[in-house]
Amino acid sequence: MVEKKSTGGMRNFDSPTPDVFPPPESMRPTLVGEHYMISAGHPLVAHIAAQVLERGGSAIDAGVAGGIACNVIQVDMANFGGVAPILVRQAGSDEVWSISGVGSWGRKVSLETFVERFGDDMPLGAPVAVVPAAPDAWIAALRRFGSWSFAEVAAPSIAYARDGFPLDFRTATALEIFGSGFGDWESSRRVYWPENRPPVTGERLCQPDLAALLETMAAAERGVNRDEALENVRQAFYRGEVAEQIVRFNQQGGGWLTLEDLAEFRCEVAPAPSIDYHGYRVHTTGPYSQGPAMLQALAILAGFDLSAMEHNSAAYLHTLAESLKLAFSDRERYYGDPNFVEVDLEHLLSKEHADDLRSYIRADAALPDLPTVTGPARKRFDTTYLCVIDRDGNAFSAMPSDTLDGGPIVPGLGIITSPRGVQSRLDSKHPSAIAPGKRPRLTPSPAIAVRPGEGADAMVMPFGCPGGDVILQAMLQAFLNTVHFEMLPQQAVEAPRVAAFSFPDSFYPHVHIPGRLSVERRIPERVRADLEARGHKIHLWPEYEFDAGGVSLAGDLKPPSASGRVLAAGADPRRVNYAWGK
Repeated sequence: MVEKKSTGGMRNFDSPTPDVFPPPESMRPTLVGEHYMISAGHPLVAHIAAQVLERGGSAIDAGVAGGIACNVIQVDMANFGGVAPILVRQAGSDEVWSISGVGSWGRKVSLETFVERFGDDMPLGAPVAVVPAAPDAWIAALRRFGSWSFAEVAAPSIAYARDGFPLDFRTATALEIFGSGFGDWESSRRVYWPENRPPVTGERLCQPDLAALLETMAAAERGVNRDEALENVRQAFYRGEVAEQIVRFNQQGGGWLTLEDLAEFRCEVAPAPSIDYHGYRVHTTGPYSQGPAMLQALAILAGFDLSAMEHNSAAYLHTLAESLKLAFSDRERYYGDPNFVEVDLEHLLSKEHADDLRSYIRADAALPDLPTVTGPARKRFDTTYLCVIDRDGNAFSAMPSDTLDGGPIVPGLGIITSPRGVQSRLDSKHPSAIAPGKRPRLTPSPAIAVRPGEGADAMVMPFGCPGGDVILQAMLQAFLNTVHFEMLPQQAVEAPRVAAFSFPDSFYPHVHIPGRLSVERRIPERVRADLEARGHKIHLWPEYEFDAGGVSLAGDLKPPSASGRVLAAGADPRRVNYAWGK
């Protein structure tokens, strides 16, 4: 008798069978669509961005709406008084624009005055507060590249702040954990622990003061044209009563900010640094951030045949880790606010410099820490991320941040004042040393990759990740997964990861763990043993480690054509990231 092979179908008693339907390619499906794709750090944020696109807004309008929503919904990860670096690509353009999104130290502070008051400590709260940058960043993106009004993009966030929303398990847990930091600040405890205890899943978080602040800004949106109206929105935050409240509270807490610091602050809008890598032009933020370190790592890796290596083999991970260590060593040596220190980015991103750095790498042995730094080397916060791409090819990539345990809520405003000063240094020789009006060297660093083609438009892929010094490392691995190993977006963000820590942490007190390579447990034991034999000090992470970052990625699945785009998105399951598309 000939054995009948099942072909599936509802009349086969043993169907479907493994030989007909393969197992899922990823834990979550890669979303595929034609009109738009979003990947964000929270489902509600993705939903708000999608509503804007459904109502005819562009990716930039949706991105700004989603970004402000991050400040209301992801209170543990981002704040309206915090930072928000942004990259924007307009449809059909070869240019990607960077909006710096990080504030500067007050003009009254200097390294000498800070050390005189606090010694070698950097206390959280007002003393390390810099000018809030997120409001100006959102308005600058909308003003320069968007089409909607501020009132329109802020409306969903105003409603969620005023009426509240039920906390999911992840956010409720974060508010319990972060309470050990903000618990000493009455103004913060009153908002996030309204019952004088950690909230639980399902309880509502209401932020009426934040709603009132956003409503005040929206009400100021008047003028003879859109540009003037949006400038008046900006002025409603950086001048007048709101600014006075921020400065008064900051100075009462021992901070340095003045009304002039706020009134004169503007985010820089400039072409984003970039390099070519395997047909893509990869763009990120400037050297006021750690962004160019990813570009440097790519330039080093360009000299290896990564596609010939087995994915996540010991050889591949060793090459990746060593390239990252060299890039981060240069970050430590050179990066700082280019308005205050000379950063020769053209040289750092050049092929000649990449060739020189690559020559340090040995296949059989890990490098010592900070190999490019001559002389002695010098509390991690978190972040969120969202990206949007629409059917026209507009792309938005933003990494809002500043956590609620970094500084107290300003009474009556519902925001903290960005505590990013903790990423500056107390070493006068360090390129990111404190100085009046200087920006700290920022960790959040969104990216956009553009692959020019012969069709209707280039392929575009915004991507990013929260996670301090892991941000670029997770982003880089997800990007390489798509380029060299042809993974779908969801596969690329789910794949096991590693992270090097052979450099001082970006946050005070800049902890340094020589030789550490953190590895997720899904990396096979034989690979971990091989890496250890090469000199890496292996630190084992769980299978889906929160601190390995939460990558979001969206973009073209294939080159656009005259008939339109095919878009896809992935959202990292290590966090509550969520993709949405149509």
